[in-house]
Amino acid sequence: MARRPLTFEHSIVITAAPDAVLAAFFDPAALTVWWDAVRSVTTPRPLGVYAIEWRNTPFSDKLLGTLGGVFYGTVMDFRPRHEFLLADAYWLPPQADPFGPMALEVTCRVQGPATRLRVRQTGSDDGVRWQRYYALISAGWEASLEALKRYLERGGRAPGRP
Repeated sequence: MARRPLTFEHSIVITAAPDAVLAAFFDPAALTVWWDAVRSVTTPRPLGVYAIEWRNTPFSDKLLGTLGGVFYGTVMDFRPRHEFLLADAYWLPPQADPFGPMALEVTCRVQGPATRLRVRQTGSDDGVRWQRYYALISAGWEASLEALKRYLERGGRAPGRP
């Protein structure tokens, strides 16, 4: 039987314009706030680089080791105010073998006075390591997307700032 790759898919309604929602995935200051990125290099155009780095966690997962590290891929498609697609994406954990290749699809659709953001990440395997990875990133993505919603609905300001 053929293996089916694991998938994370989540959608959230954010009271912000689609261009602001999509821009938050490419703006280094925004990524620092909502995705807790330490550094980022993101180029919103086809064949652009997309790289995000996080601090290493003070704890270690039994299967994956220390979390944090770098996620990177190539922007294959970018449609302003609508969507982008990353391909050949990899996560390089600080102490374990890389995960990949993966794809990340981000779409924005107007929904009344808001935007429906949909994030879909797919992997290339379904083994035990990958199952643990997707269990962790699912919770991480949901928390990060809630942080993105708060950030954008505050007008792009970090928590605690006027």
